[in-house]
Amino acid sequence: MGVDARCARAGSPGRRDRPLSQDVAQIRSMIQKTQATSIPAESPAPDSEVLATLRSGRDWIRYAASRLAAADLAYGQGSDDALEEAERLVGAILHWDPLWPEDYLRARILPAERQAIAALIERRIRERRPLAYLVRESYFFGLRLYVDERVLIPRSPIGELLDQHFEPWIKSHELRRVLDFGTGSGALAIGCALAFPDATVDAIDRSEAALQVAAINRDRYGLGSRLRLLHSDGFSALSGSRYDLILANPPYVDDPSLARLPPEFAHEPQDALAGGHQGLDVIAPLLTEAVSHLTPKGILVLEVGGAAERVDARWPHIPWSWPELASGRRDVLLVDRPALEAAQI
Repeated sequence: MGVDARCARAGSPGRRDRPLSQDVAQIRSMIQKTQATSIPAESPAPDSEVLATLRSGRDWIRYAASRLAAADLAYGQGSDDALEEAERLVGAILHWDPLWPEDYLRARILPAERQAIAALIERRIRERRPLAYLVRESYFFGLRLYVDERVLIPRSPIGELLDQHFEPWIKSHELRRVLDFGTGSGALAIGCALAFPDATVDAIDRSEAALQVAAINRDRYGLGSRLRLLHSDGFSALSGSRYDLILANPPYVDDPSLARLPPEFAHEPQDALAGGHQGLDVIAPLLTEAVSHLTPKGILVLEVGGAAERVDARWPHIPWSWPELASGRRDVLLVDRPALEAAQI
């Protein structure tokens, strides 16, 4: 099911850091071939005798993928499709690490585990609640993060650029101060603190509830001394502060797109999605105010998603850089302070 770029990505940031195993690749092929004739969405869950025949993790991933695919759910909140969602669902119950040996998929599952997996599958279908919220966990470019309904499920394609240390736009050894604007769960801020050990990182959000979640994740990674969390409406709490790098993932879903989002996205904080009639209500003041918070050669990395064409149309004279992303879309732009100053936004 297609949704706005903020809500669905090609190449999920939570995907394994290695190729899918041969077993799982075979399951994917089977699901694609049989999806139309697999378990009907309206059918009741199989009884306990049927579920008892599912013995291994591989069995349960196959079954979960069939059941989820038949239910016509929406993805894009940490998983790309029914099979990846099934991997995460089964893995959450069994406390799998995504990088454990693939032979683990063949291990026999205990009766209590089977019951828990079956119940979670039915909750995902019945409630249309994102899996990450059901299990209170999400993966983002190698980070394992706590999430709940106070924050968006992390999926920003800015993570692709962070994976590359923002090269060639940034010289890592020169990076001293980083700002994560609208940090949510803290995913990007934590990623930066780990990627650039000589830099200090500030992370701001207008939601105090979101900052509580970010604090959980910051403390999980032991970054209390290098990652500062601040409650701030825009840049209001940062008077006089300058940064070599500002990352911003603001709300940019326009009103018509917001109204069309699948039920899964209604569980996320709407003020973290809604960007107004054209999706630019937060982007416009952010561009104006960012200039005074960048160092002379500082760079703003801004996710704009489905608002990219409207950004180009409103500010056609600004020389945006659009990095190549796995999705092939123009979801993220980069611009330096001199370009913003020359534009006199």
